[in-house]
Amino acid sequence: MTVRSGKWGRGHRVALVLGGLVLGCATGPEQVDSPAAERAREVLRSRRSRDGNLLLRCEPSDAEVYLDGVMQGVCTDFGGGPNGLQVGSGLHRIDVKKDGFWPYTTYYEPSSARAGLTIRLRPVEPEGGG
Repeated sequence: MTVRSGKWGRGHRVALVLGGLVLGCATGPEQVDSPAAERAREVLRSRRSRDGNLLLRCEPSDAEVYLDGVMQGVCTDFGGGPNGLQVGSGLHRIDVKKDGFWPYTTYYEPSSARAGLTIRLRPVEPEGGG
């Protein structure tokens, strides 16, 4: 693989060459407008984002999910596919609650990736129970 640099046409260009095949060419400051270039810009923008997608698996599966104190739904709403809990950048509090069970609380800071969390709520023992 070689990198060739020089003046061709209107500006300075750099070409990436592998075995005589030009793999790519970077030009100067002018913007390239093409579907591929737009997709590349979109990917770069999304990589800079610190938003995350949190997949939840809970027992019981109908436990309520709270993000920063606001109810978002039940665990099964965020169990897979594209349906993870969307979390913005920064540190967030995640609470999972259901009547008759001890609540679960954790903190999550997304890292531009999908993460999974498995939660098993413990039943509250009735008073005088064994």
